[in-house]
Amino acid sequence: MYNQLFVRIAVSTAFLSAVADRLGLWGAPGASHVSWGNWANFVAYSNTLNFFVPESFGNILAIGATLLEVVLAILLLIGYKLRFTAFVAGILLISFAIVMTLSLGIKSTFDYSVWIGAAACFLLRTADNFPISIDRYIELRKK
Repeated sequence: MYNQLFVRIAVSTAFLSAVADRLGLWGAPGASHVSWGNWANFVAYSNTLNFFVPESFGNILAIGATLLEVVLAILLLIGYKLRFTAFVAGILLISFAIVMTLSLGIKSTFDYSVWIGAAACFLLRTADNFPISIDRYIELRKK
């Protein structure tokens, strides 16, 4: 029953942790356990992943990914439109996995557990109920 809450928290935390890293909140570039450490390094990484689009779109794609991750994390945490949100989060993670595989190789997707996150999102989409959620609150108000 509450396993879906754990999945929601885990995926949200992963999204928000990645955003915190690219904003330098986990430490400076090169610090232990820091992937990017600042926005410029994240945009450079994003450009590596998105090798198939002009580099001039790099900042736009990086902003888009970041905004999606923040919005999806919040929606998962509060439990709003969970089935749809979980599906979109799963698609986003599958998209990340595909471009990571094409640009960096499949191992990078395993190192960052991208497939596991996507699978968790798709599994979350199939949950029967969400007891601690805005969705549940809305459902109870309709009765």
